[in-house]
Amino acid sequence: MTVVGITGHTDLTEPTLVLVRQALDAELSQYEGADLTGITCLARGADQLFADAILALGGALHVVVPAADYFDNITDPDARRRCAEYLRQAVAVEQMPFQTAGRDAYNAASRHMVDQCDVLAAVWDGSTDSGTGHAVALAQRRGLPITVIWPNGAARSTTR
Repeated sequence: MTVVGITGHTDLTEPTLVLVRQALDAELSQYEGADLTGITCLARGADQLFADAILALGGALHVVVPAADYFDNITDPDARRRCAEYLRQAVAVEQMPFQTAGRDAYNAASRHMVDQCDVLAAVWDGSTDSGTGHAVALAQRRGLPITVIWPNGAARSTTR
């Protein structure tokens, strides 16, 4: 079994969502669905695209929840429904020991994910001042293989 973790930007533009999903599908298709586990925190953007791709391939979804209130701030009904569906389909759900979501909880969840995966997929524009950059650096220090996914034409929202 191969365990692929995901880190990625949450502020992808609408056209980038399509490009990234196509790139994730292509990257993950090299694995046998039944032998593939994807580990994610289900953040909007890259993480949810990854979860969709894993499930479409017949892989297993493992969710790491950074904090007890992580899903409480989701106000969009569609996003709330999608997260509930991901959690329902997950083969494993782990919650980090934080009550409130924030940088410490996110970093702990990233460390936990990196510790459990065989390869890290990073939907990453190369910026080092982001949570994604932090997770990539952690994986690099651990010698974990990293696949960077940033298709030509990809962009982040200007309203970060």
